[in-house]
Amino acid sequence: MNDSVAVQVEELPENRVRLTVQVPSHDVHHAVEHAATDLAASVKIPGFRKGKVPRQVLIQRVGKERLMTEAVESHIGGWFWNAATASRLRPVEQPEYDFELPASEDEDWQFTATVSVQAKPELPDWSTLEVGAIEPEVPEELVERELQALQSTVAELVPVDGRPVGPDDTVVVDLTSGGGADSRRDYVIELGRGAVVEEIEHGLLGLDAGATKEISFELADGSIQTVSVTVKEIKEKVLPPLDDELARSASEFETLAELRGEIESRLLAQIAEETEAQFRSDVVDALVVASRVDPSGPLVEVRTRELLRGLARQVEARGVSLDTYLAMTGQSPDELLTRLHEEAALSVARELVLEAAADKAGIAVSDDQVEALVREQADAVGEDADEAIAGLRESGRFETLREDIRLRDALDRVASEVKRIPKELAAAREAIWTPEKEKAPSDTKLWTPGSGGKP
Repeated sequence: MNDSVAVQVEELPENRVRLTVQVPSHDVHHAVEHAATDLAASVKIPGFRKGKVPRQVLIQRVGKERLMTEAVESHIGGWFWNAATASRLRPVEQPEYDFELPASEDEDWQFTATVSVQAKPELPDWSTLEVGAIEPEVPEELVERELQALQSTVAELVPVDGRPVGPDDTVVVDLTSGGGADSRRDYVIELGRGAVVEEIEHGLLGLDAGATKEISFELADGSIQTVSVTVKEIKEKVLPPLDDELARSASEFETLAELRGEIESRLLAQIAEETEAQFRSDVVDALVVASRVDPSGPLVEVRTRELLRGLARQVEARGVSLDTYLAMTGQSPDELLTRLHEEAALSVARELVLEAAADKAGIAVSDDQVEALVREQADAVGEDADEAIAGLRESGRFETLREDIRLRDALDRVASEVKRIPKELAAAREAIWTPEKEKAPSDTKLWTPGSGGKP
């Protein structure tokens, strides 16, 4: 549905609405063309191959009314849901349509749809909400780990004598397989890096220089291969001392203190970003609980199916079927669907309360704001910004992006006005049971505006 589509919304009792949707002539024409193609492929007409029946012959055979009926029935659902989305409505059932068939494919056409919608949440005064926030700080062990990694990059490899291979060593080996037909001489293996199969890494541990060992492992096709491994040399890393010389040789800083300060600042910025993202997620979940929103209907079912398809793609990309994943995780199909349904309901609930917050705060997003974001993202990846904007408008995703920005801005507003309290205090209060907490949604990591994902 493009930007010229007009939608009128009439509110009815008991959370029902009547939408009057104006469909532009070019959309009607497209629907008729699509219906004609489908009918031509299914109707048998003597003298013509399927799919090659001229339009006038097809109409003479099936009638104009059937063609128009096919066009409307195959597209009215999409027109309705686009109109509902543009009007920020959340239907909880399939709509009841009322219309007369188009008289012509070259004229605008309209229909009405009556449907029950999700009730808008009654938001509390969010400035009274108390939400736990973590005060970002950098654990000393993280700084030490960064310094040790830096030490490792400039460490010297020196031969060792008098002891076998250890888990952090680098070894020089000869590998032979296939009765000597296939061999690699002076092959360097840094243990712990996953450069060779796990069986070889484990098999090398404890071997002395000069020792030979037969090691077997399974290949991708299920067959077993055996290699002969001879340890020729064992080397270990000798780390330089943590001092100013290390700072100068491994960084742009002159002193270890300056290097340590830069590491602490960088880690603090990362931790602060992560804790702020968690706080924002907690804020919207607190608003969901306080609003007692209970999402239901087709949107939750659609979102559940989207989560299921996404999970299936994710596990299959790793070479695992969904059935195998269920077996590995000890879940039944019903248990998985129940969990995904709960996640979908929470995702929808978050959107509902943020929409209500945006309405309450009077937040609107202009075309210029949407285009500015698209240009920023296009420039970052070297794409043509004007083409990206045109593509978004043509596909209808321009309005989706506008709504994403609106919800993000709403969360910005709410997060800035709630009462931040220490996370420990929030956890202590949460541990005190109250009846209203019985129906609180479970905590789950889902998209929230500003978290970097997409709804």
